[in-house]
Amino acid sequence: MFKYILQLIAKIYVMTEMEIRKLLHDPTELVTRAVQPILWIGIFGEAMSKIRAIPTGGFTYLQFIAPGILTQSVTFVAIFYGLSIIWERDMGLLQKILVTPTPRVALVWGKMISAGIRGLSQAIVILLFTFILRVHLHINLFSIIGVFAVTMLGAGFFAGLSMIIASIVKTRERFMGIGQIITLPLFFASNALYPISIMPPWLQKVATMNPLSYMVDGLRSLLVTGNFSRFPLDIGVLVIATSAISFISAYMYPKVVI
Repeated sequence: MFKYILQLIAKIYVMTEMEIRKLLHDPTELVTRAVQPILWIGIFGEAMSKIRAIPTGGFTYLQFIAPGILTQSVTFVAIFYGLSIIWERDMGLLQKILVTPTPRVALVWGKMISAGIRGLSQAIVILLFTFILRVHLHINLFSIIGVFAVTMLGAGFFAGLSMIIASIVKTRERFMGIGQIITLPLFFASNALYPISIMPPWLQKVATMNPLSYMVDGLRSLLVTGNFSRFPLDIGVLVIATSAISFISAYMYPKVVI
């Protein structure tokens, strides 16, 4: 059993390293994806902070929105991760990977971890930009570790979801369309831009079932409020959701070659 676990970890490492190598060879994707969250904070956040119409619990709107935009950026990077599966299938690489003795769950976890690393690079860009704008956030060893954990879990969940989508659709165009349909409603039906308390009752129920809300809530506790009363719940939901989605994704993964 112990030997199997070591082999599984080694295979996950190989898959993660392979995905990270792709990123290092072409880092332009991270640069282009960093533009959107910077615009959200720099333009939308600054404009809404002047209106002061949204209750933020005594914090500035830029403080309130920073964890939400960080979550949005990580989500948008991870949700399109399934494109790599479609690309690998079209290029014939996926078939070569699937004939190896590597467990499907190792393939999935390797991609989920690499998606988390991509998400962390986005988080660094956004945190640096908030520093430039002089947005006061709690930056210490505990918050950094917490942001690392929440980002990895959140990115892993949405990367797993994207791999499930990629196992169902057969073309990149359909995948892109479905990805947009999923990410935008999840983003706006969360507490990223406004608190759940001001939502209509039906939307509040949707937001409480939305994993993105728990990711935002965890990051907001770490970086803004310092209130960790709900933090165990946020982490627990993310751990359960990410674990469940990884096994579902691993189960469906072989179907992409059919």
